[in-house]
Amino acid sequence: AQNSPQDYLTAHNIARAAVNVEPLSWDEKLQAYAQDYANQHMGDCNLVHSGGPYGENLAMSTADLSGTDAVNMWVAEKADYNYDSNTCADDKVCGHYTQVVWRNTARVGCAKVRCNSGGTFIGCNYDPPGNYVGQ
Repeated sequence: AQNSPQDYLTAHNIARAAVNVEPLSWDEKLQAYAQDYANQHMGDCNLVHSGGPYGENLAMSTADLSGTDAVNMWVAEKADYNYDSNTCADDKVCGHYTQVVWRNTARVGCAKVRCNSGGTFIGCNYDPPGNYVGQ
């Protein structure tokens, strides 16, 4: 169903390989953190960041969404990102993509829940976290 650790990892590492960045490894501690946080959002399916110690990407859908699809949504932001200037196009979001390919990030763990509304909440956590300004 494209929701296994390997599915999340493969989608991340295809994007990382495309820009010559080392692959991520799966981390069960990060997965547990992501699962605990996702469980808290079964009732509202709200995309609110945990504010925890890790990098974090969240995705929500009103229907079912696979882990692979969520990662591919984040990676699609690459189209709006300019490597030469390290900037994102005006009025666009690129931070999910840059976290996926952040060079210093080594580990990822992800989790998915189906919300009470019938929607889907997916979170991935990253260590070390990425998206530091100026890097």
